Amino acid sequence: MTTLFLVRHGLTPMTGPLLAGRTPGVHLDERGAEQAHALSVRLAQVTLDAIVSSPLDRCLETVRPVAAGREGLDVVVDERFQECGYGEWTGRSLRDLAEEPLWRVVQAHPSAAVFPGGESLAGVQHRAVSAVRDWNARVGERGVYLVCSHGDVVKAIVADALGLHLDQFQRIAVDPASITVIRYTPLRPFLLRLNDTGRGFPGRPDEENSPGGDAPVGGGGGTPGPGI
Repeated sequence: MTTLFLVRHGLTPMTGPLLAGRTPGVHLDERGAEQAHALSVRLAQVTLDAIVSSPLDRCLETVRPVAAGREGLDVVVDERFQECGYGEWTGRSLRDLAEEPLWRVVQAHPSAAVFPGGESLAGVQHRAVSAVRDWNARVGERGVYLVCSHGDVVKAIVADALGLHLDQFQRIAVDPASITVIRYTPLRPFLLRLNDTGRGFPGRPDEENSPGGDAPVGGGGGTPGPGI
């Protein structure tokens, strides 16, 4: 029974209003650095056999505090946990993107969504789930490992673990610096924890930031609640 801790990176200046995608040089802001430190404290008692990360700075900066002090355990970069290639959508505001015809496809039929000049969401799920299966085999049936990735990547992995069609993955929320835990057994995966931020229950959404049923592409800036 292999246990996977899935972590989404912490907050950056672009998280929420803009679709950062693979924009180079996007680092954690002060809030994100605090989240990374809090994450390391929460995971301090968890024995890990591997720490794996997307190559993007915001993920590496999120997990470095987790790896610090763990002798012989370095962060390993795996390109397959890279952010979705959003192509021409990269760097644009979610408010503007919501006016694009493709937005409705991403919301209602994401398995058919291909970003102009970029990647398909089905392709993202295929590479990410393949990477999980490879790492499960690498760490072994009693292994415990952590992967730091991005909102849509984490959601795609969770949807696969739950046996959901990719078209249902927009029903899953994954906040910045959240922990999701999946245990893989020979028969089926078990979702042990989802979107755990350690902040208590979500608060009342304000009118401006309420998604109105649409899922924020890229994962968004998080659910309002205590400490936000």
